[in-house]
Amino acid sequence: MLENYSGATRIYPIVGDPIAQVKSPGRLTGAFAAAGHDAIVVPFQIAPAEIDEFLRVLDFARNVDGMLATVPHKFAAYRHAASASERARLLGSANVLRRASDGGWHADMLDGVAMVRAIEAAGMSIRGRRSLLLGAGGAGSAIGLELLNAGVAQLAIHDTSRERRDALRKTLAAVHRGKVAPGTADPTGFDLIVNATPAGMGGGEESPALRDKLAASMSVADVITVPEITPLLHAARAKGCRIVTGVGMHDASLQLMVDFFMGAR
Repeated sequence: MLENYSGATRIYPIVGDPIAQVKSPGRLTGAFAAAGHDAIVVPFQIAPAEIDEFLRVLDFARNVDGMLATVPHKFAAYRHAASASERARLLGSANVLRRASDGGWHADMLDGVAMVRAIEAAGMSIRGRRSLLLGAGGAGSAIGLELLNAGVAQLAIHDTSRERRDALRKTLAAVHRGKVAPGTADPTGFDLIVNATPAGMGGGEESPALRDKLAASMSVADVITVPEITPLLHAARAKGCRIVTGVGMHDASLQLMVDFFMGAR
């Protein structure tokens, strides 16, 4: 996929902290190649205190046509943009930026759409279901919005930060009145549980939900890609739940990202 890599190749940085777990460098580079676009995705580990300065430096790199943001830089990415999609403006966060004709950046937030597509691709229903969202950060915000847009009957939000949880409740309730409520780590009574926290990343044993409360009737999804089967998903599968992995979500995002960067979205 790098046979034609040269000075003419367009560059798409992905920024995060940590960054080793991301799948986009290889997979999105391959998707660009399949679309006939000479481009490469390059990972950068940038600390939160330095992200604004790093993004300003990218303004001057004229062979950088776009960039991707992962944890914890999605809010900084949005702040750096000159324009944004409606959903990115609502949430105040973005995971993709593309350079506009005037040299500025246009932002979008595709995490939620990708998770909904991954859930539907796994044959799971969303409309009319009661959903528990674990995590109210950048990815969780986007996933909560798109679950509501896809027709969940109720969305309960749990986050270790009550302030962050309540801020997201207020944002989502403004566009989906009567459907958003506070949640806990207990998944009892829910049909669809989605983890959008880092719990379990890198092989840690922590779980964002009470695993002993899972039931076979539930569907469980996780945003984490490494390990693909997190402690939450391992417990869910052992209980007979249907699961969606972070790798499945990432695979669902590839065409969305290609379309965005090529100007089709």
